[in-house]
Amino acid sequence: MGLYQDSRRDTGMDAVKPQVRVVRRRCAPKRFPCPHCGKLGRRKKEHTRPVRDIAYREIVVIELTVGEYRATCSCCKTFRSQLQGIEPRAEYTNRVRDAVIERLLDDAMSMQRIHQAMQRDFHLDLSTGFLYDCLDWKVRQTDLPDYRRWSLARFSGTLCIDELHLGSKILLLATDPLGDFPVAFALVSANDQDHMRRFLENLRQHGFQPQVVVSDGSNLYPTVLAAIWPQARHQLCIFHVLKDINDCVLDGVRRVRRRLARGGGRKRRRGRRSKAQQRAARRRGLTNKDKATFIAKHRYLIVRRPDSLTDRDRDDLLTMLSYAPELVTLRRFVVGVYNLFDPEQSPHQAYCRRAVLAKAADYQADPDLKRAVEMLAPDKFAKMIAYLHSPAGKRVRTNNHVERVNRQVRYFEKVRYKWRRRRTIVRFIILALDRWRLRWHDRHQTKHSKTTAKPAATAQPLEKTPP
Repeated sequence: MGLYQDSRRDTGMDAVKPQVRVVRRRCAPKRFPCPHCGKLGRRKKEHTRPVRDIAYREIVVIELTVGEYRATCSCCKTFRSQLQGIEPRAEYTNRVRDAVIERLLDDAMSMQRIHQAMQRDFHLDLSTGFLYDCLDWKVRQTDLPDYRRWSLARFSGTLCIDELHLGSKILLLATDPLGDFPVAFALVSANDQDHMRRFLENLRQHGFQPQVVVSDGSNLYPTVLAAIWPQARHQLCIFHVLKDINDCVLDGVRRVRRRLARGGGRKRRRGRRSKAQQRAARRRGLTNKDKATFIAKHRYLIVRRPDSLTDRDRDDLLTMLSYAPELVTLRRFVVGVYNLFDPEQSPHQAYCRRAVLAKAADYQADPDLKRAVEMLAPDKFAKMIAYLHSPAGKRVRTNNHVERVNRQVRYFEKVRYKWRRRRTIVRFIILALDRWRLRWHDRHQTKHSKTTAKPAATAQPLEKTPP
């Protein structure tokens, strides 16, 4: 399909012929600098070719005229002039390539959806090879050493680390939760301490010296972090700690519910009950099995935070505690654990509250609560409350920031395709890092700017650049 021929194969637009607009651009002066050394060359001949630009529901064709020059240096024999925004010998402007990248990263479209969107909105019938070439073109423009210097200059001193499984590959990722940007990544073949040590060692050699490193409870981190950054405090993610403790509490709720369902009560006959039997059941009230069913349905209320309970939740919780008084001990323990990680307390208060939980006789008598208390061992508890030693504005208790980045990468993988090759994964992560940096600049410029934002301008053809 020629560049002048309109593509009207998209649904609903066969009856409407799009407007075709031709814009002439010229960049062919008598002399033009060499692209390698800058020495002026003399024009030999001129070349004209059509280049498609981007415009909404319109076909814009740029008739580009460039000059071919005989070099006066030893860099090459001949070269051609180049217009800003159009690659040499390209059939599309760079704005078309940027539109493809925006739909990939910002709109989370697959390659098939991008092809359909470009054809519907801009009458551009792009090939699949060109779409992937846009990704490679953008990757070649991305300067990873520059991104490393940029992140090092804005590094807050707090580092979140996590790993993500992408098929047979493992993505190691480090982010700055206070600066709100990814720091570095590495794609490895195994999730072990050797690969983690090399990843963190590279960060240290590049100049990153964190004061706090936040991670989950994996065994990969304690030894490696102590060897690479001995001065940094290791903060265990409170979210993962509370999840493990709440699992033990829910095991206790399950045990109480089963004991309540088994104990006493008349065995119900099979089949549908008659109206007389239903009236007799209502007079007798709820059975133990009904109470156990209610507890199973509302078991999440035992581990919910007190400030997150609604009035209805409080009524249901009181009903549960009346059905099974053993749940009072479990609920009191959960409230004590939430107070244990209060961000406004001091380290001394945290240790005192831990001592109260560890010495309580009713908690030690319950097998599930005993397992939960053992998770608060003194050596691990010191890493759980490491955030209390940081200033009030820099207390990071979880690695939710890096988890959010991992979920976004996982979302991109599921929307487009199952990533298989290493090149595909690395290419997309590089593009995502560059996009995150642009968004970071936009947020901070908007935050610190006192002028009102200007309305977005409509897409126009490329302006002519002076020779």
